[in-house]
Amino acid sequence: MSHNHVHIHKHEVEGKNLVFSILLNLLITLAQAIGGLISGSLALISDALHNFSDVLSLVFSYVAHKLSRRKASIDQTFGYKRAELISAFVNAMTLLIVAIILGIEAIKRFFHPEPIQSNLVIWLAMLGIVANGLSVLLLQKDAEHNLNMKSAYLHLLTDMMASVAVLVGGLLMKFYGWFWVDSVLTLFISIYLIFVGIDLLKSSTKMLMLFTPEEIDIKAIVREVHRIPGVGKLHHIHVWHLNEEELHLEAHLDCAEDIKMSEFNDLLLQIEVLLFEKFGINHINIQPEYKKSDPKEFIVQD
Repeated sequence: MSHNHVHIHKHEVEGKNLVFSILLNLLITLAQAIGGLISGSLALISDALHNFSDVLSLVFSYVAHKLSRRKASIDQTFGYKRAELISAFVNAMTLLIVAIILGIEAIKRFFHPEPIQSNLVIWLAMLGIVANGLSVLLLQKDAEHNLNMKSAYLHLLTDMMASVAVLVGGLLMKFYGWFWVDSVLTLFISIYLIFVGIDLLKSSTKMLMLFTPEEIDIKAIVREVHRIPGVGKLHHIHVWHLNEEELHLEAHLDCAEDIKMSEFNDLLLQIEVLLFEKFGINHINIQPEYKKSDPKEFIVQD
């Protein structure tokens, strides 16, 4: 059994940027939650819950950043690399539940508008714009090199846009007395949270279930590998994400000839380079075989 990794230079994510972003978003969350309760604004409360989901995401990202530096052990051979997936799944479920509750409450209040302290809504929305904007700038560089950071970056960017919408709503309530705007904004934010939650739930569930990534075509992998001289048949294939950054392939490989292990090493290197460059697979585990009597299907039920 040969197990190899393709090593590439990785941008080092700055842990201190995550800490600053966590503190800023925690400040926004607390301020908007308290302000929403005092002012009676559902839009502020829903925006606070959205921000809180990002706080959780950033905290887990920071913890994962620290844990990823730990070496694998006998008890944790993969370390804690799947912790982010579990947190994403829980976070998605929480988002969906909160969004549905907020949507129902927004519809009820739309037909029975209540006076809202618009000045407090305006100032807290401005705080959200400034703090989220600063967080976006802090994570911008890391987002260019890390998928997890890119996700957090995009969430913070949408948070900033949501705060802009709340600010506009606050101004409309202040100058025109349109208190129903608060319910409409809440409904839009809750709908957005549902879409985000469903997408996050689907992607995290697929990874936890070890489904083949959507961007991976097993048949295309087989066609490309079969073009390499010395390859007989690639079969018994499994492709899955360990986490967002690690894409694994496990397979059996029938060699065309009864070659030496040193020759298989050369063959394996060609396969590794091919799979990484064309499919982004960076962890490859291949079992060499020669005229072995076993199932030869691409996908074999164990």
